[in-house]
Amino acid sequence: MRDPRSLYELNADVEVPLGLPLVAGLTGFADAGSAVAQTTEYLLTTLDSEVVATFDADQLLDYRARRPVILFEGDHLTDYRPPRLSLDLARDELGQPFLLLTGFEPDFQWERFGAAVLGLIERFEVSSTTWINSIPMPVPHTRPIGVTVSGNRTDLIEAMSVWRPTTQVPANALHLVEYRLQTQGHPTTGFVLLVPHYLSDAEFPSAAVAALEAVSASTGRIFPTDSLREQGREFTARIDEQVAENGELAKLVHTLEERHDDYMEGTSLRSPLTDEDGELPSADEIGAELEKFLARRRNRDVGDA
Repeated sequence: MRDPRSLYELNADVEVPLGLPLVAGLTGFADAGSAVAQTTEYLLTTLDSEVVATFDADQLLDYRARRPVILFEGDHLTDYRPPRLSLDLARDELGQPFLLLTGFEPDFQWERFGAAVLGLIERFEVSSTTWINSIPMPVPHTRPIGVTVSGNRTDLIEAMSVWRPTTQVPANALHLVEYRLQTQGHPTTGFVLLVPHYLSDAEFPSAAVAALEAVSASTGRIFPTDSLREQGREFTARIDEQVAENGELAKLVHTLEERHDDYMEGTSLRSPLTDEDGELPSADEIGAELEKFLARRRNRDVGDA
């Protein structure tokens, strides 16, 4: 294997304190509800951060599979934004520092990329590694978003993991990083958000809120979520309107609610999104591009008529 350190360039102007937690989220194969994309963009745009290391996209990205977007204005090209994969030093709402790995999931050289990340973790004596992912699940939007927790943090697994299957899944590059870290005994946690399948193609703000809450539980870092929560309330209100007007969809949601509640009755796990009395947040906490889902269905029904 070629030297993993040649995959990235360090910013010599940034001094990184040792012993910080690392938070990671890479966009690529699966991102139900755009949970990872929303969360990482939100962190990068709302928190103070500095680039610590920049990875070489030309070595890691298949440009023809995931083409960058460039703006054409009338007669000329502007605003080319090259793909970004970087490690940043960020500070939470209270000024507490942490490391943040964000950007595209590599298409190539996973072993070398994984070795590079492990090398950075060793270099900065990272205290724990937490990463997020999301998948579509047959669950209702009127219930808190559940998570499946992997890794070796048994406290978080016991407290938060609502679904613990034994199954083969398509791997993410960060799965490989987690797997390698576990063999070293490094504290590592993967959170997989279980997003309602009928919202998997939408930007679901509540999924990003759930991701940030999971990261907070793992790292002790505090993130501003007021604007995301407000977006979630507006998104959910529009969904509830559409559900109320569509009997077939209302029946689907009700069936999912019954199955969800029956499943949760069989576990003593309390969702991290409920209060001490076990009360659930109001139903206006989800998303709105269900309108697209319903529009596609109406168009299909019209075409079948």
